[in-house]
Order: sequence, then C-alpha cells, then structure tokens
Amino acid sequence: MRGFLSSSIGVTCAAALALPLALTPSGSAAVARPAADSLPGSTESLPLEPLGPGRDRAGGGRAESRDQGLTRRDVRPFSLVGVVWDDPDVELQGRVQVRTRATGTTTWSPWQEVETHNHEHAADPGSAERVSGRVRGSTAPLWVGDSDGVEVRVRSDTGRALPSYGAHALPVTKVDKDVDLPTGLRLELVDPGEHPAPPADAAADGVLQSAQADAAAPGTPAGSAEAARTTVMTAEAAASSAVNAELAPMGAAVIPALSMAATQADLPAAHGTDVAKAKPYIGPRPRIVTRRGWGADESLRERNFAYTRTVKAAFMHHSATGNNYRCSQSPSVLRSIYRYHVKSSGWRDFGYNFAVDKCGNIYEGRAGGVAKAVLGAHTLGFNSHSMGIAVLGSFTNAVPPKAAVTAVAKLTAWKLGLFGANPRGTTYLKSGGGNLYKKGSTVKLNVISGHRDGFRTECPGRRLYKKLGTARSASARYQGR
Repeated sequence: MRGFLSSSIGVTCAAALALPLALTPSGSAAVARPAADSLPGSTESLPLEPLGPGRDRAGGGRAESRDQGLTRRDVRPFSLVGVVWDDPDVELQGRVQVRTRATGTTTWSPWQEVETHNHEHAADPGSAERVSGRVRGSTAPLWVGDSDGVEVRVRSDTGRALPSYGAHALPVTKVDKDVDLPTGLRLELVDPGEHPAPPADAAADGVLQSAQADAAAPGTPAGSAEAARTTVMTAEAAASSAVNAELAPMGAAVIPALSMAATQADLPAAHGTDVAKAKPYIGPRPRIVTRRGWGADESLRERNFAYTRTVKAAFMHHSATGNNYRCSQSPSVLRSIYRYHVKSSGWRDFGYNFAVDKCGNIYEGRAGGVAKAVLGAHTLGFNSHSMGIAVLGSFTNAVPPKAAVTAVAKLTAWKLGLFGANPRGTTYLKSGGGNLYKKGSTVKLNVISGHRDGFRTECPGRRLYKKLGTARSASARYQGR
C-alpha cells in the first residue's frame, strides 16, 4: 500500500482555508449544510422473488423455478436500473432483462438487456476499497429515462458458450446447466434528482450562487449582496473542490479549456516537477465539467481521497448504460451512475476517473483532482498507475460519435502528458489479479488501452475498441508529437 496516499488532512485544511464562513449568533464559525431532503436523488431497492411456472407472462413460456424477478408494478419515479447481489466475487451467470413504463403514461418499453458482466469494473483484489465489507456484486446500470413502472426477470444460463472479444479470445466454456443465481438479488431503481448546481456560466467565473435558500444565512433573501457574502459550500463539496482550486476558481462548475501555451505556463505551479519533466509534450487542457458542475452529492462518497504514484496508461470503457439519452441529460446519467456505484454497489465513489458523453463533453469522475493520479475502480487488476475513461453509452453495435472520440484524444493528450506518457507508446503495468493476467505479473500494454486488454470482457464494445487507434494518433498530435 506504499504506492497509495490516502489524503484527507491536507485537503480538509485547504478547504478550511478557502471556505467562506457563516457566523452564528454567538460569533462562532459554522459550515452551512443543506437539509437532508434537499440533496438530489434517491434509490429504491426491491428484493427479487422466484418466478414460478406460469408467472412469466411476457416470456411466452413457463419460467423455471430458479429464475427470479418482479412482475409489473408501480414504483417511485426513477431513471436508471440495475441488479445487485450479496457476494461481489460471485458472477451472475445468466440474463437480466427489464422493461419500464414511462412516467405518466401507459406505455411499456420492450424488454431490454442489462449487461451482467460488470465485476471487472471494480477496485483491485485485496485493496482497501474491495475488502471494505460494503461491496456487492452488480450488473452494469441501464439508463431508461423517467419511469414509474418496472418489470424484471433474471434467468440463469443454460450452457451457452461465451463469445470471443478483440485480440484476447475467451476460452469456449460451458456454464453449468444447474447453476444457481447469486443470493440476495435486488433490483435497484435510481432517481438522479434535480440538478442542484448553479448555472455553469456563473460558477465558471468563480461566483458561488445563492439559488438554494438553505445555503445562505437564515433570513437572508436569495440573490442579495448579503447572500453572496454568506453563501457557503458543504465541507464535503469544499474538500472536493479544493483539490482543483489551482485549475479553476473554488466551487467552479467548469474547468475552462486552455491553449497549448496557457497549459504549459499554468500547470507547473499546479503539478510540480512532473509537468516540467513532461514538457513539451502536454496537450492543451480541455474544458472539463467538474463534479459540482454535474451535481455530485459529495456526502455520498467516502470522505478521503486515494492516490497512486503516477498515470502510465488510460483504459477506455463504455458505461453500458445504453444510448437513449440526450446530452442535456448527461449530468443526470452521471448522478445516477454515481449513486448506483456508491449506494447500490458499495464502492467508495464514482468508479471512473473521467466520463465523456456522445457530444464530446468531458466530466470529472472520481473525486480527488483532475490533474492528480487519483486511484479509480474501473479496470480490475490495473487500477494502479492508470486512469479510466468511460464513454457514456453502449458501443458493441453502435458506432461511437466522432465528438466522443475527439474528446478522448484531447483528454488523454493533456492528462497523460502531465505524467510524460506518449499516447502512441507502450508501457508496463503490474497486474493486481484478474481473469487474463495473474496477480504480480508484469504486462506490456498500449498507453491508451481498451478495458479488454487487461481483462476478458466485451468492454469498451467492439465498435469503440476499433476507434482506439484513431484516438492514439490524435492524442499524440495534440501533444505536439
């Protein structure tokens, strides 16, 4: 664990120095916290039930007794679904299908497949996050949009052969016909809630807006000069923002893009000698929507941050949440995934270091600072000394938009450049354990790799995987190579 630095003291001190304080009547300093019911989002967790013979109405046949699910029912509003179970080391060998009813209508969607092979998006074996006792097995989350009705069925596999993916062919194995489903299966229905952040243009200028009445001192009119002086962030949000304070104003919703020259001039102070060593091959810093910008509730995640020593590689992923979202909904998708990762799956925070939507917008993922080597939970066995980027969507059959691939190239040119990595090059990483490389083995990988290069998985989808060569070349050009 010597390679990891878990920091809360330094960040908390930085947050304390940077926070404006609201004075109580007694004159003591206090950090204002929003009321619990003002925080965005919720999760409804429903235990699955056996689907006995004749109960699977939609399937057109008789379900086997070991299959589980829920028949059609009304539920609280939600926009994202997933299934979790007790043991994170047990794989769900089977199919998960859901259909949903759009809010306020009688229209039900067709059955949709939920990606079950999600255990490879996780913290490394033996890591503090993995052995916390909170982690559960989970499917990938699926974005379904505003819904208030759901039906789900989970069927155990009956011996189909697993396919082959990319350069790493999976062995043709048969699943035991009588395999049991994992214990403790639950359907997770996630409501992202309303966006709590102030307008991005105002926040990007470093102005902490007072649109939320509970963020100002009691009795202070919203929008007044007094409110502007007394508006404060929660301690959790301040701690997260403090680590990016050198790149953007405190509490900013957006870290602005910089030119190549501005990046070179700006980052040595922000990142120390690593930047100087990496010159001149650092791409311009792209525009990044911060966690505050997409409305992350900082009270959900674990308070501390975890770091690794460097960033030698970037692993590409797709979120497998489907492509039925508008780019204006991306913050809601992110808040839903974040809540699913932390509240449903038991992770310490959002798993990926960055996310990119289909319009090419780049988002800060796991908290700890976009210019820092934050330890993520994205590529089981290779989270150390790497970063994970997830393109929002599913790209097994769908072609990833050009804007998303370009954004990946810009992001990697900047972030990998901070640590002296050539996007067209190769590097060596030590495996933390997985189904493709044994724990402790040293593996040669492309600096920009697909998830499947480190783990037997379909991720990032064959169509996105085919675009990685384009991303590598463009990233190197942005670095000036």
